Amino acid sequence: MGLKWCLVFGLSVVLSMGWTRSELIRAHPPGKNDNWWRHEVFYQIYPRSFKDSNGDGIGDLKGITSKLQYFADTGITSVWLSPIFQSPMVDFGYDISDYRAIQPEYGTLKDFDELIAKAKRLGIKIILDFVPNHSSDQHEWFIKSVAKEPGYENFYVWEDGTLLENGTRVPPNNWISVFSGSAWEWNEQRQQFYLHQFTKGQPDLNYRNPKVLQAMDDILIYWLNRGVAGFRIDAVIYVFEDKDLRDEPLSGTTSDPNSVDYLQHIYTRNQAECYPLIQHWRQLLDNYSAMNSGPVRIMMIEAYSDLKLLMNYYEDDRGVQGAQFPFNFDFITDLNENSTAQDFVFYIERWLIYMPVGHAPNWVMGNHDNPRVASRYGVRSVDAMNMLLMTLPGIAVTYYGEELGMEDYRDISFEETVDQPACDAGSDNYKWISRDPERTPMQWSDERNAGFSSGDSTWLPVHPNYRELNLRAQQRASRSHYKVYQSLLKLRNLHVLQEGSFTAQALNSRVFALKRELKGHSTVLTIINVSNRSQQVNVSDFINLPNRLTLLVVGVNSQYRVGERLRPDDINLSPYEGLVIMLKAHK
Repeated sequence: MGLKWCLVFGLSVVLSMGWTRSELIRAHPPGKNDNWWRHEVFYQIYPRSFKDSNGDGIGDLKGITSKLQYFADTGITSVWLSPIFQSPMVDFGYDISDYRAIQPEYGTLKDFDELIAKAKRLGIKIILDFVPNHSSDQHEWFIKSVAKEPGYENFYVWEDGTLLENGTRVPPNNWISVFSGSAWEWNEQRQQFYLHQFTKGQPDLNYRNPKVLQAMDDILIYWLNRGVAGFRIDAVIYVFEDKDLRDEPLSGTTSDPNSVDYLQHIYTRNQAECYPLIQHWRQLLDNYSAMNSGPVRIMMIEAYSDLKLLMNYYEDDRGVQGAQFPFNFDFITDLNENSTAQDFVFYIERWLIYMPVGHAPNWVMGNHDNPRVASRYGVRSVDAMNMLLMTLPGIAVTYYGEELGMEDYRDISFEETVDQPACDAGSDNYKWISRDPERTPMQWSDERNAGFSSGDSTWLPVHPNYRELNLRAQQRASRSHYKVYQSLLKLRNLHVLQEGSFTAQALNSRVFALKRELKGHSTVLTIINVSNRSQQVNVSDFINLPNRLTLLVVGVNSQYRVGERLRPDDINLSPYEGLVIMLKAHK
């Protein structure tokens, strides 16, 4: 179905549920909208795994372009691509050897331009991953820096280390790489150590060198000129390190000196200079937006960090603006299938309390580095978690396949494993370290390779459950995770879900409720049971309304039907069930 039909259908469904036209708002009105991103759903694609167009078993740009209509039909209007730049693929694109070129496996610059052009026609914005902390050791900058070519001598973090009496040269300090072992690698040609906070193939750039900052600014402008709507900034907390290279203190949590957890990373993460760097790039994006047509260009950043430090990436204590938003990973890092209703309410409200006034909250359910929602919260929780994600205020981030309830494929063999940390861990320990299970190919259909590729094999094996769990089957089914997700996206166009106030409450230790209210508009109520037992709840006091409730969205296995009426004092929830309910506004 086309975009126009989808919008008409969505409108008719919502109107049929009792909403008035005055209660509806277009999510993206025509013309420049400075705030288009504040209520957006950003859909993350892992390009290797989304759609293969040429049968080599690897997803590519033409594959993504061929599926843009899928986003339009679903209701997705912003797509974020994990790295597509030229890379030796030591860390699958997070080791970039040319920031201005496309990895040949993924296609060409022409393919990228065609993707941008078609996305624009469909009203879809493209966000690129930007990796500023490090390049590949095969980048020409690093090669020139090793050779001490003029202008590149200090492009990276180089140090002599210490020469012991026995002639052994040791690193300048005790810093440990995220992927274990020393964060310093000896370069024989240059006769110095270079810093790498990730793999040794990812040397850290030196942002205290103005030439590095200028080079990165130029790259941002290059891709803005090619039509992107913004960037997701990778691993920003690592960009600066303590200039005095002081040893980090022991954490006391592990006795393994090679583990990243062995140290407290007070000198290698969240250094004071990180914030002005993000503010500098915010100004660059704002200036570009002011001087060019199109939407405001945005920046969202990845920063696994202490909450108070994280909020400084929104703005500093002087009110200087940073990123539009730092990712909120609480649903990944702090909540799971064992969390109580009070836990959910606490972490939701904690973000809203700490967030600086005037900014947009965001909620991330999954990504390429962590187990999928169905594997982390349980298969029966998929619909409820999407209901939660889509009815919270602000921005939602969906990882590809989560709209289908895709699961991790944890039984990938060691021989099939390609994630470098897992390979380094060895055959006895790889399985629970590997990030491959959440990166398996998108499950489009029950055809060979799940409709992802026509090739004989795929870069990672397809999850065997694709024969039952796939998009085509869910589109044809009367009820499916995909249809629940699609319904939720349509509801997000409602004014009350974009501008309404927010209240959360634990009704008991197993059930919590969210309420979105706006004067003159019908209220939206979301109720979620996070336990493995049925629950009966009374929401009369929470909603403060005596009238009956009308169901807007129900899950795949729900006993209820959309449009069914409920009594507020007698709502029965099956295990892990979620419901989205309309409370009709008073006349």
